[in-house]
Amino acid sequence: MEIKVNFLDNLRLEASFDDFTVITDQPIRYKGDGSAPSPFDYFLASSALCAAYFVKVYCVARDIPTENIRLSQNNIVDPENRYNQIFRIQVELPEDLSDKDRQGILRSIERCTVKKVVQTGPEFQIETVDNLDEDAQALLMATPEESASTWIEGKDLPLEQTISNMTGMLEKLGMKVEIASWRNIVPHVWSLHIRDAASPMCFTNGKGSTKESALCSALGEFIERLSCNFFYNDQFFGEEIANSEFVHYPNEKWFKPGPDDELPEGLLDDYCLAIYNPDGELCGSNLIDTNSGNVERGIVSLPFVRQSDGEEVYFPSNLIENLYLSNGMSAGNTLVEAQVQCLSEIFERAVKREIIEQEISLPDVPLEVLKRYPDILEGVEALEAQGFPILVKDASLGGRFPVACVTLMNPKTGGVFASFGAHPSFQVALERSLTELMQGRSFEGLNDFLPPTFNSLAVTEPNNFVEHFIDSSGVVSWRFFSSKADIEFCEWDFSGTNEQEVASLMGILEELDKEVYMAVHTDLGAPVCRILVPGYSEVYPVEDLIWDNTNMALDYREDILNIHALSDEQLADLLERLEESQIDEHMDIITLIGIEFDENTVWGQLTILELKLLIQLALQQHEEALERVAMFLQYNDNTIVRGLFYQAMQAALEIVLDDELELGDYLYNLERMFGKETMQAVVGSVNGEVRFHGLTPTSMQLEGLEKHQRLIESYRKLHAARAALAGM
Repeated sequence: MEIKVNFLDNLRLEASFDDFTVITDQPIRYKGDGSAPSPFDYFLASSALCAAYFVKVYCVARDIPTENIRLSQNNIVDPENRYNQIFRIQVELPEDLSDKDRQGILRSIERCTVKKVVQTGPEFQIETVDNLDEDAQALLMATPEESASTWIEGKDLPLEQTISNMTGMLEKLGMKVEIASWRNIVPHVWSLHIRDAASPMCFTNGKGSTKESALCSALGEFIERLSCNFFYNDQFFGEEIANSEFVHYPNEKWFKPGPDDELPEGLLDDYCLAIYNPDGELCGSNLIDTNSGNVERGIVSLPFVRQSDGEEVYFPSNLIENLYLSNGMSAGNTLVEAQVQCLSEIFERAVKREIIEQEISLPDVPLEVLKRYPDILEGVEALEAQGFPILVKDASLGGRFPVACVTLMNPKTGGVFASFGAHPSFQVALERSLTELMQGRSFEGLNDFLPPTFNSLAVTEPNNFVEHFIDSSGVVSWRFFSSKADIEFCEWDFSGTNEQEVASLMGILEELDKEVYMAVHTDLGAPVCRILVPGYSEVYPVEDLIWDNTNMALDYREDILNIHALSDEQLADLLERLEESQIDEHMDIITLIGIEFDENTVWGQLTILELKLLIQLALQQHEEALERVAMFLQYNDNTIVRGLFYQAMQAALEIVLDDELELGDYLYNLERMFGKETMQAVVGSVNGEVRFHGLTPTSMQLEGLEKHQRLIESYRKLHAARAALAGM
């Protein structure tokens, strides 16, 4: 995590990181103003808070109330050496708590990450740089020794060289990448989370059987998502980039919809049109991209090469981001290495979908086969020892696909998690299934999965697959757990050289009569491929292009960002359009318009329901507003402060709407209940003097939206690199 420090007045300091700001000061006796805790006080408090966090996690996972649990920390200083201290953490537990949970809570405190860092002893590296903003050295691992050379199956270069190459690419781009967390709670299973220090919304997770392979995985995913613009899916780039010479890539092409909004000639091919537009309902306006929102410019489209004949086909950027998410993209040391990974992931998701939706019972991998891979078996046995039954399954569907599956059962919660992995090598596919299972997860995190079901509709519902794709939190059929397999076990092997594996995987798609389309990006210095297999590798249903397209943002973005400047007539029009749209009122505005607001602000918590409510207050539609206030309070998951504001609003509106009551008669006690400041905002909102309380004014220029500005700045680095490479 990058923490930037600003020097304020006297001895006050400001530390900024992610979306947070911390102010420190010094006591008056040390020439400070005593206006905030000192840096050392924050350090001491962090260990107590971290210990309490792990207690809370333990209790929440077991439905143990924390109202009667108290925790404190005292620091005992050695009078001979003030840097030698004992941190004594004491916890008071209810008498009726079982001995098992008492010991569990104490063990959970032992897991405090602050404690572990202090006990390990962090290394401090202090240096000067010419410019903090330009110092883009990746904050990852020490430079490997020249003799270090670790090869793993499927990689065309050693891990150490791969890491060095990829960090160099990010450094050249001007991105400072940091490791936010590591996990290794099961032998031979590593995972980590890395992110752009300046724009933490740009992040990836990596997994592997070693620390180095997990870091390689995370860096490769980071570069592939940069190259394919995945970090910026659904996000508004701002008007400057929207009107620049190119928006996404220098080789993009723009198409104008027909006079009656028909799809333009030259877009897609007949094979794709039959899949994406089977009933002729798809219109040109459905394919305007969300990122630029440039309706006048038309449909921005990207070239892909049809693998059956080498012809170039243009795919709308909108279509790709709406249907495929990150499926079918990969970076590699060589193009064929990237292609193997890319195709493997496509098969992993497609076969997983088929197995889950058709409720197929898979065959077990026999123990004698598992014993050939002792590292994998050790990881499985470690999970079993923690009380989680593990099923290792062959998901190749009779040797047709290079896919394996590791499924975890949680007897404590009744939940299950089916993790799939794919690769031409049987061993690598099994390893990926296991590392995917534990990627970024603690043992407590294994309590969050849903129980199996015999409800076939719940399993086959399209959004269930989306949930499985995003974080494997979807539901699985009980039929999946039958001991009677629908298919016999097959110890398959599609492995060979990377070139041979690409040919083998492409051959499977050819047997399925699927057309394959590929784009290759080398603008960051590493080959990245993106492969689309229409009718096979989509994550979202094709119907979403018409009924749930992300470019719905274009109908509302400008008005919402300019909401403080809209006239009553314009507000009434916006409200009417929102009402007629039938969009879920609980959708947040971040998702609706593609703007990353700070989640700690009212904008960041704003839903369509609350936006409608605020518009009704601005238009003095008190009866309608009162109905929505009741809905807000019933379903509110906003902050406590915002909830109290609307409790006060509900009382004020009921008084105003009652002809026999006067608001002034109740104001004194309302102020005592909710506070004078809150009631000023409530009364002002009711009488129209205050409009859109809590929403700071902004516009299409995105003033004050620092989080989104950081995301755009991240994209500007990528955009500038592409322009320079293209000689623009």
